[in-house]
Amino acid sequence: MTRQLSNPRHAARLALGAFLAYAGISHLSFAREEFQAQVPPSLPLDPDLVVIVSGVAEVGLGVSLLALLKKRVHVGWIVALFFVAVFPGNIAQLLEHRDAFGLDTYGKRLARLFFQPVLIALALWATGAWRDRDQLRAKS
Repeated sequence: MTRQLSNPRHAARLALGAFLAYAGISHLSFAREEFQAQVPPSLPLDPDLVVIVSGVAEVGLGVSLLALLKKRVHVGWIVALFFVAVFPGNIAQLLEHRDAFGLDTYGKRLARLFFQPVLIALALWATGAWRDRDQLRAKS
């Protein structure tokens, strides 16, 4: 049985979906170069390719959060894992002193790291993914 989401969870899910879709579009267009600053140099891929692929993924995840309410538990976990996967880029930006998105000091780049766990938690809370994780096992 699927439990309902509260209005605050629905609002957060929709806001996060819109944010991800917007971020993905910005990856593919006007902020493409700035996102390249977050690609760790140790990653053996072209930074522009990484930005394009992650942008497409973000658009897809954002649209999924907005439209796939019946799959919200799965989508919530996938979004949370995406936020975990891009975290090394944030760390690389800090350690390599790369300026992007107004993060032009060590302190600002460090502070940003603390928002990634918030995004992970938000994805799990807004979709009810943590609360309803038993649905994943029940349908497997």
